[in-house]
Amino acid sequence: MKALLKKTLAMVMALGIAGSLAACSSGSTEGTGSGGSGSVTLKLWDQSVGNTDPSAKLLPQIIEKWNNEHPDIQIVRTGTTGEQYKTKIKTSIAAGEAPDLFYGMGGGSFMEPYIQSGNVLEITKYITDDLKKRMAPGMAEAIEKDGKIYTLPVYTHIANLYVNTKLFEQAGAKLPTTYTELLDAIEKLKAAGITPALMGEKDRWPGMYWYDIIAMRQAGNEAVIEAFKDPAKWNSPDFIAAAAKMQELAKVGAFNSSMFSMGYDEMLGAFNAGNGAMMFQANWVNAGIEDPSSATKGNVQVIPFPVFEDGKGTSTEIFGGAVDGFYISKNTEHPQEAVEFLQYLSEQLGTQGYLAGAGLPSWNTDDLDTSGLSALDQSSAEIMKTATSFIAWWDNILPAESAEAHKNLIAQLLAGDVTPEEFCEQMAQLKPTELSL
Repeated sequence: MKALLKKTLAMVMALGIAGSLAACSSGSTEGTGSGGSGSVTLKLWDQSVGNTDPSAKLLPQIIEKWNNEHPDIQIVRTGTTGEQYKTKIKTSIAAGEAPDLFYGMGGGSFMEPYIQSGNVLEITKYITDDLKKRMAPGMAEAIEKDGKIYTLPVYTHIANLYVNTKLFEQAGAKLPTTYTELLDAIEKLKAAGITPALMGEKDRWPGMYWYDIIAMRQAGNEAVIEAFKDPAKWNSPDFIAAAAKMQELAKVGAFNSSMFSMGYDEMLGAFNAGNGAMMFQANWVNAGIEDPSSATKGNVQVIPFPVFEDGKGTSTEIFGGAVDGFYISKNTEHPQEAVEFLQYLSEQLGTQGYLAGAGLPSWNTDDLDTSGLSALDQSSAEIMKTATSFIAWWDNILPAESAEAHKNLIAQLLAGDVTPEEFCEQMAQLKPTELSL
């Protein structure tokens, strides 16, 4: 298993690390940490501010503990909601005014340009062998990019199908393991007056998740990776078949009629309220589903996305991987102190967050009491153990313009504005990924 994780996690980091803290955020918080009377004050920006995001609760606690124990290095934190944060951090980096430390959505379309342009501090020389030994198997290799290190791991996130078993039972539907069974479940759920699956396509990336896993199941992970390298391969029978399945699901009424006006937060709220039987998302939703206020608490099961009878993908080809990373601005006046806090923050948030249900572990958990983990967290961890390969979120793999085009094309596919053939013809016009695959 260690050998597998080293290989696959290295692939994940090469493909790009995605933004799970992003998905659970709303609102804004300012100024955790007073700056004290210390000789060094470091500014930290993040976007983990959602009411049901465990990281939003943990970050202030971790920073307060650090500030109390390190009067000479004080942290001042600012948290901003997801989409606002993306704009804010991009603007500040472009202006050379980035904070000392900031949360970045990994490689690919978000962080890669800033790394290449020299806006991010390389921290390789600060990373000790002892720190690497405290990471989960494969993580030390995974964080290296061409032999250089720019961030440290926090969590691992993987996307799977969330099913409301109570609603399935009510409809007399079977939990789907194949595409045919998925269509059958949709038909039974609709007949019972239940919305089969919820999608917050107003934010576009939730729809992208659906298409991307469908493409992975249809073509297989190896073919997807090849298409990232050579976009002409998107226009091939397997990807056309994937687009046809995506459009078929929309046409048979698999998704809520409000999907184009519903955002991610509304989607999650609707699922937690029991207003839909399925949702395809990453395990950062576990905490919200298991929250005492959730109407679905105890009625939700997480399962691998169904395989396709005519597909080349398998249930062990995982969508997701090692994600979440904080970076240090190249312009910081205190690199040594910033790295020291980065190490503390990454390990503390990674281990405490795992116990709080924020994500699967990227750090050694041998000394942790995991008996209190929710059933969803335990199930997600078991699914991850079966992995034979990983592919991270596609919008963090594709170049920025191509990522936006990809999401827009999926929305058009869902709306019936393009055919599967037209969809793949336009996908073939995307730029190849800039990352080494």
